[in-house]
Amino acid sequence: MRMTLGALLGAVSLLAFSASAQTKLTIATVNNGDMIRMQGLTADFTAKNPGITVEWVTLEENVLRQRVTTDISTKGGQFDVLTIGTYEVPIWAKQGWLVPLDGLGADYDADDLLPAIRSGISDGGKLYASPFYGESSFVMYRKDLFEKAGLQMPKEPTWDFIASAAKKITDTSTQTYGICLRGKAGWGENMAFLTAMANSMGARWFDEKWNPEFTGPEWTKTLTTYATMMKESGPPGASANGFNENLVLFNSGKCGMWIDATVAASFVTNPKESTVSDKVGFAIAPNAGLGKNAGWLWAWNLAVPAGSKKTDAAQKFIAWATSKDYTKLVAAKEGWANVPPGTRKSLYANPDYLKAAPFAELTLAAINAADPINSTVKPKPYVGVQFAAIPEFQGIATRVGQSFSGVIAGATSVEEALKSAQTITEREMKRAGYIK
Repeated sequence: MRMTLGALLGAVSLLAFSASAQTKLTIATVNNGDMIRMQGLTADFTAKNPGITVEWVTLEENVLRQRVTTDISTKGGQFDVLTIGTYEVPIWAKQGWLVPLDGLGADYDADDLLPAIRSGISDGGKLYASPFYGESSFVMYRKDLFEKAGLQMPKEPTWDFIASAAKKITDTSTQTYGICLRGKAGWGENMAFLTAMANSMGARWFDEKWNPEFTGPEWTKTLTTYATMMKESGPPGASANGFNENLVLFNSGKCGMWIDATVAASFVTNPKESTVSDKVGFAIAPNAGLGKNAGWLWAWNLAVPAGSKKTDAAQKFIAWATSKDYTKLVAAKEGWANVPPGTRKSLYANPDYLKAAPFAELTLAAINAADPINSTVKPKPYVGVQFAAIPEFQGIATRVGQSFSGVIAGATSVEEALKSAQTITEREMKRAGYIK
């Protein structure tokens, strides 16, 4: 069968038009389990949106933050969808760096978002990101090891109890360590944990006049308690361990306790991923008897940078990934216990989820209890639980985190690290004009 020249040229033109009509979204995301799962389900999105293709850039948490911050602040335009946290959203929205999400569609149901999560990603009543999952923090522990040691987890554990229990359940002969905590340097790694811990110990980053407080007794107690627990009951090489590394340790039976993000619960109770899935208990984040516990408040969110030329397609993807239907898709593929948690009220009213996820009610309670305004024992001038929501915080806390990680690595003392933190923070706060 022959084609005329006109028909041939027409077919070529049609193919060229079809290729040019394809919109490729470049999405930057973190290498956490829920995001990896989302990538595996992308075919559902592209099947429903045949004109859109997706390219993933998956990065370790510290690297993601650096790449995304550099790109958006320089208007680099590398990405069409960003995975960013509760810290960045309001700051970047005020800078005009994010597109308001007004194209998510009638089915999105913003009113279903948990108020604590929604308020952190809004500015002037507009959503500037959509939460993929939300979290607080709590204690995950091995019930079998506690029973063997004659221990019972209190309803509201104190740091003294946690430290004592960690020593009792440590067994180096079997490479079972009493506690795993974040030691990897980073404002969202070890400093997320340590800032939340410091809140419960009565410490603050700054007093009401923005003066840093690292040389006070509260921070000394915080860092000393942390360093002692890690030295006596933690795994070797802990200064390199962040969320993902500790997840692997816990799931392989190497940790008796792990205090970290509530989002980890679905992974430590999943028999496909965890060797101790049927032995895990949960408890509220510890306290020091001062009326505050060490829970934090966070969400990983999807947002569109102002430099993207593909905002309509980007919002279609975000609407898909953060919708109620996506939750149902994950439930159908992986079971209800493994859906992204902590974002929607409807999930915590779903009997199928509550039945499948023994950690659901404690997660919700921890998220609702987190207070970005009043997270410290003494009043503070900044908003945020495990961070201070000012643009300078990211750079300051990254450097402070390096000093504190050095304590765990044995490179510096508690006193030296705190003195360094005070010097670093004072200098930057003076440079930014907060203090003289």
